[in-house]
Amino acid sequence: MFPYKTSFQLDRKSKQALYLQLSNRFIELIKERKLIPETKLPGSRTLSELLNVHRKTIVACYEELLLQGWVESIPKKGTFINANLPELHQQEFLKKENIIAAKTIGFGFYKDTSLVRKSPEFKEKWMYLNDGISDARLTPTEDLARTYRRICSRKNIYKEMSYGSLYGNEKLRKTLVEYLNKTRGLNISKDNVIITRGSQMGIFLASKLLLQNEDCVVIGLTNYTSADTNFLQRKANLIRVTVDDNGLVTDEIEQICKKRKIKAVYVTSHHHHPTTVTLSAERRIHLLNLAKKYSFAIIEDDYDYDFNYNHSPILPLASHDTNGNVIYIGSVCKTVAPVFRIGYLIAPKPFVDEAANQRRFIDRQGDALLELTFEDFIKSGDLDRHIKKVMKVYKARRDLFCKILNEQFSDVFTFKKPKGGMAVWLTLNKKYSWKNISKAAIKHQLEIGEWQRYDNAKVGHNSIRIGFASYNEEEIKELLKRLLLTINEVKNLKISS
Repeated sequence: MFPYKTSFQLDRKSKQALYLQLSNRFIELIKERKLIPETKLPGSRTLSELLNVHRKTIVACYEELLLQGWVESIPKKGTFINANLPELHQQEFLKKENIIAAKTIGFGFYKDTSLVRKSPEFKEKWMYLNDGISDARLTPTEDLARTYRRICSRKNIYKEMSYGSLYGNEKLRKTLVEYLNKTRGLNISKDNVIITRGSQMGIFLASKLLLQNEDCVVIGLTNYTSADTNFLQRKANLIRVTVDDNGLVTDEIEQICKKRKIKAVYVTSHHHHPTTVTLSAERRIHLLNLAKKYSFAIIEDDYDYDFNYNHSPILPLASHDTNGNVIYIGSVCKTVAPVFRIGYLIAPKPFVDEAANQRRFIDRQGDALLELTFEDFIKSGDLDRHIKKVMKVYKARRDLFCKILNEQFSDVFTFKKPKGGMAVWLTLNKKYSWKNISKAAIKHQLEIGEWQRYDNAKVGHNSIRIGFASYNEEEIKELLKRLLLTINEVKNLKISS
């Protein structure tokens, strides 16, 4: 029998719940092949007695492992390690030290039509569908302003107000290392970190370093359109693969790798953008193994790691990467407010060094005072407290949004209630089109937005992504009321025609 009693060391003084300590340890043992696929786990009563914890703790641990896809529950037989988990091929992690406006123009310039996007003209009393943004009204502005003023009043603050590091403020980098190692399961030093002005800069830098003319990058059939634009700017070939309920279909990626050289795979593993699905544990390991075998980069855009409502966030691919294949990108923009352009790119040191060289000619450096403010915001625990607060609010908004959709739009839309994030992936009945709905919505002072970003002829899924987080409960009711009026008008037009 496996030595469970000696294999689990629980820290009862830790802030991390015991069931999460247990589930994380189980994952380590599975990855190390000490617990192999199809292994039957002890019953909850037996394991609770062995480890001297409450049975409910074991039940919660098994539920967490089941949600993440590491185990499977077979009725009347028990809980088993997932039989379909491939072996994760690892190698030992190597630690690294670590004006005047004119109507005419007197010169020529180059325009790129791929960058043109329609921005809504905000009008009073109108409502706008977005694709999932935070509610700026929940931003802890007073706390941040107080911290900013305190930092600016320091006697030696002038040292931070000249040219600084291309990598971003050193204090913030060190604090981020501690925070990400603790919350994301990473194993990094500050040499692996460059501060960016949000995730978008991280994607831009990664694209610039990885891709040149005709290089191949694999993305989802539906994908984050701003990432697509970055890759197209590098004149790369975009190879699209299917996205199903378990995320990117990695078997398709493997077949592509056998036929042609690819430079990168772009993935939003936690909640795929735009469909909100989560990349399964089996496919995470498969993708890491493929990256090692075929020497391609994985650009992991973890844009909404903190927003998960059903269970604790699933650790990113970067936490399982020991071969240096993952470029991990994230930010606090979604978590706090889009106006605070604080993000990060995590990668092996040689890549980070070159990203810093490239950043010199885009931005030179970030806002040191703002970066110091967020260093304090993270270190003091204010960020975690803010996340807990807004999570409750966004969960309630998600539940209301989906409840109304189920009750009033069941004959028009199909969707799955998202486990996390700030948006719902909504598929429209094939009888109707977003084009017609967008036109009819104008009468009801409703702006559908850039529905073409998702619902295009190439994909043909008739779906778009609609955010719920930025509206309070009354606004959600009014928004969906206007959408219902619009839908009914389109229905009547269809009947009369």
